[in-house]
Amino acid sequence: MLDWLYVGKIVNTHGIRGEVRVISDSDFTDERFAKGSKLYIRNAKSNRYQPIIVQNYRRHKQFDLLTFQGYPTINDVEPLKGSELFVSKEQLSDLEEDVFYYHEIIGCTVVTDEGRVLGEIKEILSPGANDVWIVKTGGKDILLPYIDDVVKEVDIENKQIKVHLLPGLIDDES
Repeated sequence: MLDWLYVGKIVNTHGIRGEVRVISDSDFTDERFAKGSKLYIRNAKSNRYQPIIVQNYRRHKQFDLLTFQGYPTINDVEPLKGSELFVSKEQLSDLEEDVFYYHEIIGCTVVTDEGRVLGEIKEILSPGANDVWIVKTGGKDILLPYIDDVVKEVDIENKQIKVHLLPGLIDDES
């Protein structure tokens, strides 16, 4: 049985030539949505995964725009609106050292270099120069920039991340 990773959702059509708007939840969109890439659309009713091949990919505002082989018109892609896109874990390539997939980071416990447990990574944002990891604490979420000064050690096997808190990163009352 295959393990599936969610990479985005088709939220609408775009134009009349079979292009769809995707809100991506993928870490490497250029690779994930490259021409010829195989994605899978999950049918919510049957929980089956249907393969679909990317014909073209481009960015437009905050969306990833995709066309698929065999879906040349708006009428072909209209039924895909609301569908979720996946890849199988087998499709993932090996990464360089100190580079991680989102699914490896999400769910990790965050501990300070002094041994204080802060919480668990619940989401990753990619707003610009570096990613921001959102830590669920049970109170107010903590936003941790993924930079060398803050993230000291990532232990994927034990699902633990050691961080150094710079002044101002969290409220000490929490």
